[in-house]
Amino acid sequence: MMQVKVGDCILEIVKGDITEQDTEAIVNAANEALIPGGGVDGAIHRKGGPEILEELRSKYKGCPTGNAVITGGGKLKAKFVIHAVGPVYKGGNRGEAELLKKTYESALKLALEHGISSISFPAISTGAYRFPLEEAAKIAISTVIEFIKKHNSPKLVRFVLWTDDAYQTFSQVTKEISPNLS
Repeated sequence: MMQVKVGDCILEIVKGDITEQDTEAIVNAANEALIPGGGVDGAIHRKGGPEILEELRSKYKGCPTGNAVITGGGKLKAKFVIHAVGPVYKGGNRGEAELLKKTYESALKLALEHGISSISFPAISTGAYRFPLEEAAKIAISTVIEFIKKHNSPKLVRFVLWTDDAYQTFSQVTKEISPNLS
């Protein structure tokens, strides 16, 4: 595990299973249709139970890329799931970086609006959506640090990475971006 302080807040990088996190909210790497898919999305729906999908269907008619919606956590340890729709990577010339930044900001704004003080993120868009890991990590870490500095919230932001490669990449990027924070 890696940890850096950002003002009064903590940014953590851990290797693990996002469905097992005890933060108030976990972020789901969702699709625009908000239909359970594979990867993180499928794992969250399997472990959280059908009530998450039922709530999504009753409240929302989809979610555009770069945006996020919130539901209860169902059977998960987390009280909330923030469903954030990251961009599909199509070479990097179609606004993907800006959309990924907006995705993280949208999730963080929902956390702020709902008084959520701890949140866990996956590496949004780096799986089936093929966003290059290092570029995605730089966008994710810098966006989170910028948001925390501006709002002094959430008190804990945790990136939960499934693979060794993702964990190493996010750790290295955090060291590069935040040498004066820790």
